[in-house]
Amino acid sequence: MPIPPEDPIIDGAPEILLRAGTPYNLTCWARNAKPAASVVWFRDGVQQPDAAMSTEVLSDGKRETTMSQLLINPTDQDIGRVFVCRCSNEAIPAGKETSVKLNVHHPPTVTLSIQPQTVQEGERVTFTCLATANPEIKGYRWAKGGVILEDAKESKYETQVDYTFFTEPVSCEVHNDVGSTNVSTLVDVHFAPRIVVDPKPTTTDIGSDVTLTCVWTGNPPLTLTWTKKESNMVLSNSNQLFLKSVTQAEAGQYVCKAIVPRIGVGEREVSLFVNGPPIISSDTVQYAVRGDRGKVECFIGSTPLPDRIAWGWKENVLEMGTLERYTVERSNTGHGVLSTLTINNVMEVDFQTRYNCTAWNSFGPRTVIIQLEEKEVVPVGIIAGATIGAGILVIFCFIALACFLYRRRKGSRKDVTLRKLDIKVETVNREPLTLHTDREEDTASVSTATRVMKAIYSSFKDDVDLKQDLRCDTIDTREEYELKDPTNGYYNVRAHEDRPSSRTVLYADYRNPGPTRFEGRPSSRLSHSSGYAQLSTYGRGPSSEYSGDPVPGPTAGPTTAETASQLSYETYGGHTAFPPNAGYATYRLGYTQPPPPALDRAPYDPYDPLGKYTTATRFSYTSSDYGQRFQQRMQTHV
Repeated sequence: MPIPPEDPIIDGAPEILLRAGTPYNLTCWARNAKPAASVVWFRDGVQQPDAAMSTEVLSDGKRETTMSQLLINPTDQDIGRVFVCRCSNEAIPAGKETSVKLNVHHPPTVTLSIQPQTVQEGERVTFTCLATANPEIKGYRWAKGGVILEDAKESKYETQVDYTFFTEPVSCEVHNDVGSTNVSTLVDVHFAPRIVVDPKPTTTDIGSDVTLTCVWTGNPPLTLTWTKKESNMVLSNSNQLFLKSVTQAEAGQYVCKAIVPRIGVGEREVSLFVNGPPIISSDTVQYAVRGDRGKVECFIGSTPLPDRIAWGWKENVLEMGTLERYTVERSNTGHGVLSTLTINNVMEVDFQTRYNCTAWNSFGPRTVIIQLEEKEVVPVGIIAGATIGAGILVIFCFIALACFLYRRRKGSRKDVTLRKLDIKVETVNREPLTLHTDREEDTASVSTATRVMKAIYSSFKDDVDLKQDLRCDTIDTREEYELKDPTNGYYNVRAHEDRPSSRTVLYADYRNPGPTRFEGRPSSRLSHSSGYAQLSTYGRGPSSEYSGDPVPGPTAGPTTAETASQLSYETYGGHTAFPPNAGYATYRLGYTQPPPPALDRAPYDPYDPLGKYTTATRFSYTSSDYGQRFQQRMQTHV
């Protein structure tokens, strides 16, 4: 008769403490079964096929015990994982089962991060060390390039980075009772080129091959170039410069330059010396002053340095020392050897002699021929005299300029007096009165006051009638008057202010009636009292209200006053050039509109035919000499 197995037993159940990374056999026992029980393992409900099973027959020879082992390699991911062991036989097909829970101890699992991930040299970064462990974490330790950072003991480390962080990793070590874990990382820091391997000066023989080495580091990746000093030709773009079969001409300074885009540039210079025959680099023509001490120089700058240097001239040869007027000296300048032939009391024969400089070294000799020529010397007296003369000339120029500026400044202030109380324009007319009755209005149209108004109110230059009248004035007033506004716009600014009254005398009683004309003139009022003209302005109406047609003038009479804009000269004597009643037309300044009712013009109301948009021009002559030519003068008082 079949006998079911006893309840299965797992060694170490219900919880087994394991160490991550250490293999372990889970063992399950199914005892006293007939026939022997079969054992199956499950992990998270999934059957495990690799279990090893063995049976043992008990002493009664009928019952058997089954042992099953499942090999596992626990990790920190297996913490809390459950394994099930199930056993069954014919007596209990459904089987019996038991389980075990894993508790895995492991050293810390560490993740190291950087913020920000890319930085410029000199900026600050933060390292964060995230770790999990079983059992708990005991502490942190930081290091850079293998050197412990004593001041960093937490899970975060903040510091200012430089170029070394690009090649020396920062590491974080976390430990617990099981063990420790160390994680390291490099910083993506951008920095200018840094030399790693400096190029070394090289000396080689002529015809040999040469390799110059220069190693830089930089981030982002750099560009490297080799050039010869004072040349822009790129010879190589790698860390090494290879020169084949060098000559003495290739000796000199070479430049190894590294460029990190938008970050910086670095360069190193290295010398290449090529052994060969002496190279003499002195001028073939040198100069000296007759009667003075002269020098002829011979410079040898090649390697190796010359073993011997000799001067030869005529039948003389001298390496060192003194021979009559000649002395040879030798000095080492650091870049070569300088041999100097000194001549005391240079004579004419010395300028006709050729000097031979010859140098020898282990590679052979080299020779150069030097000619001495006479140098003209300007006497010191001439130089001093020229300097003094130039200084005196400059002083005179400054004095003349100062006088000119002083006179100009003084002249600009002459006869100018400014006051804020009033502005008056003085007009004195000294032109013979040759105008007759029939020329009265024509003369008035180009009167001095009209010219003053034209000059002051330059904005009315488009007045065509006024310009035509000025052009027609070819007989009596040919002088051109270019008058500028002496008040600098004072009338325009203070046009609204009241002006002091002026005594006015009209000469309308002596006018003859005649045809009149309207002229588009700027609005103005002129009155002359005691030789001064006083000005005031009124508004001007639209052009559509103006009339340009001739109108008959007002009837003259002893009790009738003429329009204030008219000026007559008949009462002051005639002139043979303008006979009376010769048919000359008379003109009126202004527009044919009734006067504005608000304007106070009581003395002139019966005679003013001008419009409300016009301005009367009044003249008052209290003391004038009408037997002389006009002399127009304007004086401004402020």
